[in-house]
Amino acid sequence: MSDQLRSDGTTRGSTSAPVSKRRSAASDWQRGIERASELEQQFPFAAEILRFYIPVARFQQRLYRELNADIIQGGQADSTPSSNPFAEELPKNIVRTFSNFISVVEENGTTPLREFAHELRALGAEEHYRTLAEFWHGTEGGGTPNFTEFFARAFLQPYAVEVRLRSDLKWNGPVPFACPFCKRKPALGVLRPLGDGGQRSLVCSLCLAEWEFRRIVCPACGEEDHKKLPVYSAEELKHVRVDACESCRSYIKVVDMTKSGRSEPIVDEIASIPLDVWARKQGYAKLQLNLMQL
Repeated sequence: MSDQLRSDGTTRGSTSAPVSKRRSAASDWQRGIERASELEQQFPFAAEILRFYIPVARFQQRLYRELNADIIQGGQADSTPSSNPFAEELPKNIVRTFSNFISVVEENGTTPLREFAHELRALGAEEHYRTLAEFWHGTEGGGTPNFTEFFARAFLQPYAVEVRLRSDLKWNGPVPFACPFCKRKPALGVLRPLGDGGQRSLVCSLCLAEWEFRRIVCPACGEEDHKKLPVYSAEELKHVRVDACESCRSYIKVVDMTKSGRSEPIVDEIASIPLDVWARKQGYAKLQLNLMQL
């Protein structure tokens, strides 16, 4: 096992995450669905994308609840737990529900996404598995929209959350710029109350892990000069800000829970579309597109 990852419990190697953790993760999706419904009414500019997010999140929640040993271990009862579960092969059995997700997009997605979904469906299960496996072992496109990446990330996210919780690994090394578990880029930041101020953390774009990260450091290039790390916000979105970097010209959005305790960070980040539009007009590139490829 890596000297930076360690087990912190007696469930190491079990076929599912502890019940309390699984219930908590499932309820996270439910809160996100409810928050999206609320923001759809509050922010007309984000209504379309939030209406699409809701059925996607409902599918993710349902898939997460249905994950079991047969899917997780690929049907191999004698599967041996790995010290790095994200390096393991993607179980072939998981592809059997992929067509159901394609249906969700065909019924609720934008016209381009629905057309891509039709094309994807025609490729068949073998090609579906290859596409998912390539994403599982590959890297993201970063700030470039990609329909294939959307399907793979949205579908595999519940499985990635389960893999992380089932492994019961804890991080005890230096603060990483990428997810300490699945090594993916962060999709957003969160500022949570801490004393008289707030503690910034980053949220993984795939397995949804959250880890503490210094406020005055660029999560893309490591710049530490506060003069090169401007923060921007908008009057209509006071609880979401843009943390930019003048050195690498990247940005990440941060949901400030000290200003809005009702926020669900993943959903509020998706809904704050005007901040992305503004940041890109200023010449900044997003560190990692969110779940909805924004």
